[in-house]
Amino acid sequence: MAAITASMVKELRTSTGAGMMDCKKALTEADGDMAKAVDILREKGLSQAAKKAGRIAAEGAVVSYVSEDGKVGVIVEVNCETDFVGHNEGFQTLAKSIAKQVAVAAPADVDALLASEMDGKTVKDLVTEAVAKIGENISVRRFERFESAEGQVYSYIHGGGKIGVLVDMKGGDAELGKDVAMQVAAANPSYLNRDQVPAAELEHEKTVLSEQARNEGKPEKIIEKMVIGRINKYYKEVCLLDQEFIKDGDLTITKLLKSKGAEVARFARFQLGEGIEKKQENFVEEIQKQINK
Repeated sequence: MAAITASMVKELRTSTGAGMMDCKKALTEADGDMAKAVDILREKGLSQAAKKAGRIAAEGAVVSYVSEDGKVGVIVEVNCETDFVGHNEGFQTLAKSIAKQVAVAAPADVDALLASEMDGKTVKDLVTEAVAKIGENISVRRFERFESAEGQVYSYIHGGGKIGVLVDMKGGDAELGKDVAMQVAAANPSYLNRDQVPAAELEHEKTVLSEQARNEGKPEKIIEKMVIGRINKYYKEVCLLDQEFIKDGDLTITKLLKSKGAEVARFARFQLGEGIEKKQENFVEEIQKQINK
C-alpha cells in the first residue's frame, strides 16, 4: 500500500478542486496513482453533476470574444444557478474559453459545440467537471458567431455580463463600433431596418393602433393618418437605423453611420436569462414545511 502524503493530497486538490478528505480517499482507493485518483473523483463528480442537472440555471454571464483581426466575433450565454457563481473567476474563465472555442471551431449549434474538443477534452466534459467543482448546474445556452465578409465585428458587454452585443459593421472605426453596440444594448432594437419587420407583425401593429385611435374617439377620416404617424414612432422603437442615437438625440443611427461612412450589416443582442422561467422561492412556505416535518 503506497503512502499517501500531504503534498499528494494538495496536488490532487489543486488539479480537481475537490475537498481534502475526498482527495485523500480517492488516493487511498487508487493506491497513490494520481491519474486513477483523478478518474475516481471525476466519476464521483459526474454523479453529483447529474443530480444538479435538474436545477434551474438562469444566472451566469454573457461573454464575448473577437479575433485579433476583428473578422470573427462571438457572444455566448453560459448559465448557472446563482449570481455569486456567475462572478466566480473559474466560471468566467470557462465561459470565455467557450466563446473562443465557438470562434475557432465554428460549430453549427450548441450540441456541436459541446461535442467539440478543447484542450484534449470535449466542451461537455469540461462543463461537467466545472459543475462538480463549483457545485452548481452549469449549461451553455446559446451563442452567436459573426464572420465579417467586408468589415469588422465589434462587441460590447454591459453590467458585468448581463447584456452582450455583437455588431458587424463596414467602415467607421472602433469608437463607432462600440457606440453602435452600446446603442443596441441600451435601446434593444428588434430589427436592423424597416425591411426586416415581418408584414404580419406590421399589420398587427396597424390594427392595434387603429383600435387605439377609435377608442380615443378619433373620427375615421383621420385615423389612417394617425396610424401612419404612430407606425413611424413604432419603427423608431424596433428598428436600429430609425432610432435616435443615445449620445445625441438630434442624430438617428442612419445619420450617424452616414456621417462616418459606415454601414451596419447585422447585430445580435443577448440578455442574460431572457425567456428562462426562474423558480420563485416562497421562503415562508419553505420554513413552514420544515417546522411541520
